[in-house]
Amino acid sequence: MRFDVLTIFPEVFFTYPKVGVLGKAIEKGIIELKVTNIRDYAEGPHKTTDDRPYGGGSGMVMKPEPICNALDAVEKVGGSKVTVLLSPQGERFTQALAWELAGHDQIILICGRYEGVDERVKELCIDREISIGDFVLTGGELGALIVIDAVSRLVPGVLGGEGATRDDSFENGLLEYPHYTRPRTFRGKEVPQVLLSGDHERIRMWRREQSLKRTLERRPDLFRNAILSEEDISILEKIKSDMGTEED
Repeated sequence: MRFDVLTIFPEVFFTYPKVGVLGKAIEKGIIELKVTNIRDYAEGPHKTTDDRPYGGGSGMVMKPEPICNALDAVEKVGGSKVTVLLSPQGERFTQALAWELAGHDQIILICGRYEGVDERVKELCIDREISIGDFVLTGGELGALIVIDAVSRLVPGVLGGEGATRDDSFENGLLEYPHYTRPRTFRGKEVPQVLLSGDHERIRMWRREQSLKRTLERRPDLFRNAILSEEDISILEKIKSDMGTEED
């Protein structure tokens, strides 16, 4: 899997990709990351990448020529690729979308700045726009790092064995169950006894119940798309009964 990032602030990508799981995946060659400075493809002595908007208004708009010229210069690897603009107007980034992107061999991420990019960049040079949430950042660099991190961990070999992401939040439409480790007692709080029982079936049932309960309490909207088994429905009905919550 190769990521190409187009940005006017390449230094943002100097540190984070070198640490943790992502850093190890890059060292092993499982993940490749190339960063292109858009300014290198701007014209004029000052390498200007932005200009005033037609029609007036506050702020500046990123010019189309430097972005599309930089994109033209990106090395294209074999296999499928997708070009993405990080934008608050894009489709919401989700775990399902991360899996979709993980199916490509090359992902090119364009980081906007200022008031945004010239609309012709969207019309001529990109495949899709992606937003990491309903808020506005000063640029697309943080969004690009989030996409790189979330997608990379889905690439075979990055996290280790098969099924490493199976129980993650959102993987099955629900939030993940709570985790505990040593010490057994911390500031008066004990690890749940079921996790110390050695009874794998009881532990499985407890974790599923906790996952369903946590989702109901914190993100009930996720149930709209979650695929629930008959066992899940039975557990959920009991949870709602215990909580005094009526069926929707």
